[in-house]
Amino acid sequence: MTLTSDFAVSASVVNTKASDLSAAADNLLKKYAVHLESGAGAGRADRVFADTRTLAASASETLDLAGSLTDSYGTTTSFARVKFILIAASGDNTNNVVVGNNASADFVGLWNAAAILTLRPGMVVCAFAGSADATGMAVTATTADLIKIANSAGSTSVEYDVIIVGNST
Repeated sequence: MTLTSDFAVSASVVNTKASDLSAAADNLLKKYAVHLESGAGAGRADRVFADTRTLAASASETLDLAGSLTDSYGTTTSFARVKFILIAASGDNTNNVVVGNNASADFVGLWNAAAILTLRPGMVVCAFAGSADATGMAVTATTADLIKIANSAGSTSVEYDVIIVGNST
């Protein structure tokens, strides 16, 4: 399998203020981008997991980065390092998507073991390692490889997208 990846986050903000004869403008444009070639090490990735998932009311699930995720071809994939992670709560959700605090073997690449991220409907969280970063976010099988995802309430189901790109070694 050959895998190439491009990730980017950009912000474009124009802040204007009118005066009697003119308008002042502060233009902010910032972009962070990474390109990864296929393979292991700096600037490379060889594993991907991407899915749209649904959790019933009050339900939760645990994503095991070191052994139980299957890729788009139905092959079980295992990560040793994560170079990119994105979790996006559907804008159609009524409840929040809660990420983190599995109580044991938490993947702490993006947050610490006690941290919980609450994604309101339409919210997105992502992180990516720079192309010079050979390590990325380390995954340790059986001790630091689980991401808990939960539906915040018992009224309706929630849907979320998850994309994880990384290395097998």
